Amino acid sequence: MLFSYRLDTNRLVPMPHGDDLHSAIWIDLYRPQPEQAAAVAALGVEVPTLEDMEEIEISNRLYREGANEYMTVVIPGQAVDKSQVSGPVTFILNKDQLVTVRHHAPRPFETFPDRADKASAGCATPLLLFIGLVEEIVSRQADLLEASGKSLDQTAASVFDGKADRNPQLLEEALAAIGREGEVLARVRLGLLTLERMLSVFGLWERGGKGVQSHREHLKGLMRDIQALEVHADFLSTRISLVSDMTMGMINLSQNITIRIVSVVAALFLPPTLIASIYGMNFEFMPELAFVWGYPMALLLMVCSAFFTWAYFKWKGWL
Repeated sequence: MLFSYRLDTNRLVPMPHGDDLHSAIWIDLYRPQPEQAAAVAALGVEVPTLEDMEEIEISNRLYREGANEYMTVVIPGQAVDKSQVSGPVTFILNKDQLVTVRHHAPRPFETFPDRADKASAGCATPLLLFIGLVEEIVSRQADLLEASGKSLDQTAASVFDGKADRNPQLLEEALAAIGREGEVLARVRLGLLTLERMLSVFGLWERGGKGVQSHREHLKGLMRDIQALEVHADFLSTRISLVSDMTMGMINLSQNITIRIVSVVAALFLPPTLIASIYGMNFEFMPELAFVWGYPMALLLMVCSAFFTWAYFKWKGWL
């Protein structure tokens, strides 16, 4: 799909399908078809393929080609099946237009067009539009971290409130929730790292240029925000490890209690089983077999042995 926007009184206005792309200030390509990529290529902007965008080498993610600057980051978003994934997004910037290429759906690309004019840098030029869009992406990472922190608070409370040890299913659900938050945190952390690298290289490219020089404070602010979020992500990572360890400890305690109960029950039946086994032997000469009260005596011995075993375990505090 191809979404294009033009500037109208300092606001982004969606352009109807089929309008001349030369008048667009922002062209957003989502899972572009060959004809859409060709339409953008006619503007002098070569659209990278998904394979190009997924290249690991930084040199293939951040480069210049003619008048265009290509910058690829990896940020969280939704796949076609609505699952949460991390995917590459390429920003292609020149003096006339900003072109973005993506194959998944990060939320900032849905929310930013309606609020581009409210960004701190505005959206009067492609450069300012680029800064505003990155600002929106960074804000989204902050939202994800905040949501992850709240989820960890709820999970920790459910583990430590004393009810979880009586309901093993709650502990299993807590462990699954911790794993999900760990995945979210890993995706956000990767996004922050690639954003920081992109802005760092972008600042070096444009050092001394009038466009960036006048907006250097915006770039510095974004870098400070990213670094602060990285510190917060590290803090949440530590919390995830702590809550995960405590949950595993609670699971082990719950399992130990179950195993202890089973062991005690087995021990209670061990003396009666021994007595029954002795008198169940088929030897010809067994004096007790001729006793009139032999059967009640054997039953009494089994009950007494089980009782004294239970009393001993109770005295030791194992029950």
